[in-house]
Amino acid sequence: MVKLEKFIRDIPDFPKKGIIFKDITPLIGDPKAFKTVINLLAKKYQNQKIDKILCVESRGFIFASALSYKLGIGIVPVRKKGKLPYKTTKETYSLEYGTDTLEMHIDAFQKGARILIIDDLLATGGTVTACTRLVKKLGGKVAGLGVVIELEFLHGRDKLRNHDVYSIIKY
Repeated sequence: MVKLEKFIRDIPDFPKKGIIFKDITPLIGDPKAFKTVINLLAKKYQNQKIDKILCVESRGFIFASALSYKLGIGIVPVRKKGKLPYKTTKETYSLEYGTDTLEMHIDAFQKGARILIIDDLLATGGTVTACTRLVKKLGGKVAGLGVVIELEFLHGRDKLRNHDVYSIIKY
């Protein structure tokens, strides 16, 4: 099996001083490493009756798109405020270096749909928590939360105790 940690590059002081950014560019640039990540996610979720995969701008799009293709499931893009063209619902949240607002189309899925949330990284849990609230606003059920990287020392998982969280690489 491919040792995935070696494909994650640390970028100090990005996007601001004191933050160590986990760069996934080497991972997605290596076909074996990227395929390994998608296969691990697919193995975890292939039998869980997922209706849609919700993906977070922008790095989450990369993993969710490949996973959606592999599982034959449509995706729901969640984007920063003002980027989606149709009527949206929104959630503002805190992240480790500020606040932001996410939006999703109001017709992204049907009420009662089982939604898998996929993102590249779980840090403080703000982004994923906002996504769970978006899903609930439209009457969906969070079927799981999958991330490539989890920064355990930031305790983001603690905010998500009522959800099944799956992470591939942990720091």
